[in-house]
Amino acid sequence: MNEQSPLVRFLGGRTALFVLSLALLLGLIIMVYAQVSFIFDPILGFIGTVALPVILSIVGYYLLSPLVNLLQRYKIQRGWGILIVFVALSGLITILLVTILPFLRDQTEALIASFPSYARQLGMDIDMWARNSPFEAQYMEISKNMQTNAEQFLGSITQNFSDFAGHTLDSITNVIATLTNFIVSLVTVPFILFYLLKDGHKLYSGFLHVLPPKMRGRTGAMLIEMDEQLRSYIQGQMLVSLCIGIMMYIGFLIIGLDYALLLAAIASVTSVVPYLGPVIAITPAIIIAIVTSPFMVVKLALVWTVVQLLEGKFISPQIMGKSLQIHPVTIIFVLLTAAHLYGVIGVLIGLPTYALLKVMVQYMFGLFKARYNRFTEKADDQYAVIEADDEVDDV
Repeated sequence: MNEQSPLVRFLGGRTALFVLSLALLLGLIIMVYAQVSFIFDPILGFIGTVALPVILSIVGYYLLSPLVNLLQRYKIQRGWGILIVFVALSGLITILLVTILPFLRDQTEALIASFPSYARQLGMDIDMWARNSPFEAQYMEISKNMQTNAEQFLGSITQNFSDFAGHTLDSITNVIATLTNFIVSLVTVPFILFYLLKDGHKLYSGFLHVLPPKMRGRTGAMLIEMDEQLRSYIQGQMLVSLCIGIMMYIGFLIIGLDYALLLAAIASVTSVVPYLGPVIAITPAIIIAIVTSPFMVVKLALVWTVVQLLEGKFISPQIMGKSLQIHPVTIIFVLLTAAHLYGVIGVLIGLPTYALLKVMVQYMFGLFKARYNRFTEKADDQYAVIEADDEVDDV
């Protein structure tokens, strides 16, 4: 009897011809899909239209469902509990808009008005430092090239003004269309969120009943783990972002940094994105600190270091633990890839999507190994356990 290759046995075949046939079939499927991909354009358009309101509704579901469940424990019907939560949330948003938003708006307007002077002063400081540094010759060469490129760019604008105007008009049209879609999505979110909070628990059992009985046990376990991953990530990340915003605001007030509330709000929002968010958040604060005084840069670095240490060593481990169980390098690669493919939306949903796909692939791979990779004793034991589970499901 010929010794079979581990790869062949792993894929469930008997000879290398099986592996080659499988690879050929996969290539044919990809080729056919590339030729008829236009058939899926309406489906992709539908997904692109409903993606934003569905994502926002899912985030709202995981944030508000604990409150609705708490009210339900106090004998309040779920529908009335959802209405109470909606009314309370609307009141909280109104209070924030009335009290904090005007102050935040004033700081934003003041920063926008002052930012050109900050940038100009920063450029002058960098120019002075570069001219008095050992890299003066390289700096002058770079400055000369930049000036030449700027003159060429201005000349091309003058020569091709009609093209630039056409592109600008197209950009304005796209912005208006995007803004309209965003407003429509925001309007539909409360309705989707209401039905998710009211009947979301029924989706689990409804989906399982569609599947064959033998698949319900393992699929149910997979769905439960996916739900826990998503719930812990969304709830934990929101709490961590809120804590970072509060700590940054207190720290900025202590060191006397201008626009403390606005900069803390930016840090809180951008910290939703791990690793990349803090880098984006600290940039405007660094510019303001450099222009203010060198000592302010030192104080800003101290505040930032303390906040990051508290968040990394105490807050995140207590709130989020190791919910996603993703290596930091993998997180960076996922964020960069998602940003390249889908922009800002990709950055926001990249990590939770990866976590869900990871759980799904792990379950499918475990099932695949247990059923078809039976040339080891451990695999035979796993297969026997699965067969026993199937018999229990049938009963």
